Amino acid sequence: MSLLNIFNIAGSGMIAQSEKINVIASNLANIDSVTYKNGKFYPYIAKQVIFSSDNLENSNISGVKVSHIINSSNPMSIIYDPSSPMANNEGYVVKSNVNPITEMVNNISASRSYQANIEVLKTAKNMILKTLTIGE
Repeated sequence: MSLLNIFNIAGSGMIAQSEKINVIASNLANIDSVTYKNGKFYPYIAKQVIFSSDNLENSNISGVKVSHIINSSNPMSIIYDPSSPMANNEGYVVKSNVNPITEMVNNISASRSYQANIEVLKTAKNMILKTLTIGE
């Protein structure tokens, strides 16, 4: 494995994690958003990031990439509020399936992964600099 492949792998991890952080931020920002389509109110559906391996050119190793951003399969929450304009005929309101606690935990995890990739880049840089000084 070439030492320079480390930069490609860590870089792909940083790109993937930053995209995950952006999706998490979007989920949290839209937690109370609704859309009005075809005469009905629809709550925001949480998004999830799916990663897959990303093979590097001329190498047997791979980095990571975002393969899909999908709608979450978590159930929507339903509350009873007959005074709401979003209530159905029975008085129930369907709310977004964004769980702020889960989103914050995922955000912390993605941030730590991003930071770990930065440390990998720093270590690889220091190794290359030390290698250049061998023989002086």
